[in-house]
Amino acid sequence: MIRRTFVALSLLSLVAVGRAQDMPLSQVLIDGEGWQLVAEGYQFTEGPAVDKDGTVYFVDVPQSLILKLGDDGKPVVWAKNTGKASGLMFGPEGRLYACQGETKQVVWYDRDAKPTVIATDIAGNDIMVDRKGGVYVTDMGGNQVWYVAPDGSKRVVASGFKPNGLTLWPDGGTLVIADWEHPHLRTYRVEPDGSLKFGDNYYGPLQIPSGQTLPGSDGMTVDDKGRLYVATHAGLQMFDPTGRPCGSIVKPQSKFLSNVKFGGPNFDIAYVTSTDRLYKRKLNTKGTPHFLRDAK
Repeated sequence: MIRRTFVALSLLSLVAVGRAQDMPLSQVLIDGEGWQLVAEGYQFTEGPAVDKDGTVYFVDVPQSLILKLGDDGKPVVWAKNTGKASGLMFGPEGRLYACQGETKQVVWYDRDAKPTVIATDIAGNDIMVDRKGGVYVTDMGGNQVWYVAPDGSKRVVASGFKPNGLTLWPDGGTLVIADWEHPHLRTYRVEPDGSLKFGDNYYGPLQIPSGQTLPGSDGMTVDDKGRLYVATHAGLQMFDPTGRPCGSIVKPQSKFLSNVKFGGPNFDIAYVTSTDRLYKRKLNTKGTPHFLRDAK
């Protein structure tokens, strides 16, 4: 009962939330707009992140590269020797945070791509930064989620499942985590000290395509209306703020779809990483970065 009450109260804080039946997938699709190839030829793309101007960064994990889209929309190498970083996320102070799977470090990069280590012995695969500059890191191999506080202290805040992608609700009060082995996404109430409470399955069930036994839920994001988008084997699945499924946007290619973020000057373009490629698609919605929402 306590957990459901916190969810209901958090939902009230979302801006312009519609009724569940009023939020079909057709509301965000634009006639004539499909997936467009942005870049290709990589080994495994992941970790799209967006700065305050809507510029998109992403990684090629095996090659230990962070790439950035230039003004011409083409990627350039922004950082090398990244310790096979996978998850990326900008924080409220403009730093680019990354979790490095090979070195088991969590770092932040300055504007010159110089890294500073903030935590060690964390084999992270995805990352989320809260409004205070605290960092949540999923450790799927260790079946746990870490929180690195702004002062550099770290602790496990959730465990007992295979955590993968994660995101915060627009108000910052709820953290959503994908469970690689379960057809639902978990939600937790975020406490003032970064702790997580009242974990429960909320979004779902996720679609599982024929020939698969797991949904393959990975990276995710939310738009300004509170709708959630998660990369899965079935495509880019969308859920309304109450956790009910609204449909799936077909994958841009048959290969694995790993992550999604809104970018571009108006934050109305969905960028997805898919194995060897990066794609984009304009949608009839926008997803303002979390640190800019906090500043409003």
